[in-house]
Amino acid sequence: MPTRPKYQQEITSRINDYSKGIVFSAADFMDVADTDAINKTLSRLSEEGRIRRITQGLYDVPEFSNLLQEYAVPRPDMVAEALARKFNWTIAPCGDTALNALHLSTQVPNVWSYVSDGPYRKYDLGNTKLSFKTVKQREISGFHRITVTVIQALRALGKDNITEKEINILKRVLTEDDKKIILKEGLNATAWIVQIIKEICREEEQ
Repeated sequence: MPTRPKYQQEITSRINDYSKGIVFSAADFMDVADTDAINKTLSRLSEEGRIRRITQGLYDVPEFSNLLQEYAVPRPDMVAEALARKFNWTIAPCGDTALNALHLSTQVPNVWSYVSDGPYRKYDLGNTKLSFKTVKQREISGFHRITVTVIQALRALGKDNITEKEINILKRVLTEDDKKIILKEGLNATAWIVQIIKEICREEEQ
């Protein structure tokens, strides 16, 4: 049997080390080979059943559900991350997705929504629906994701709907390092959001 090219071996080896559920594209292997070679390798691995093709250019290492006795659907957050890497976007959860990520809501979003410094895009991947909303560079670029996520979550709740309950949840969910970052980066937000941030990070101000 002929030996496969080194780049194919390296791509296969890297994928074998991935955890189940990881979503990826050719962009994640650009340090190994050119785009055409990577795409051919991923296509071959998909045909062999070693990875799953989610949509054009996107693949995952599917996770088998013993409960359902079938492969689990791709994780929306993993799909969003893979798309962001593929197109070199900066993204952060917004709306119900941000509320869910920060445990401010237990409701699973119908559409997983993100703000982005890329173009407005929607993806319908069967059970997974993704939406990327363009925001101004100054609202996302250069900030840690946790800062943008918290600001987006507060906007989703609205000024008049934030109570001690929501503030206490965020105090509990956010790490001390998160709070330091948010307090440093979030002070140029809308005035009422700044006040909430200071309340959440009160201990860090001292």
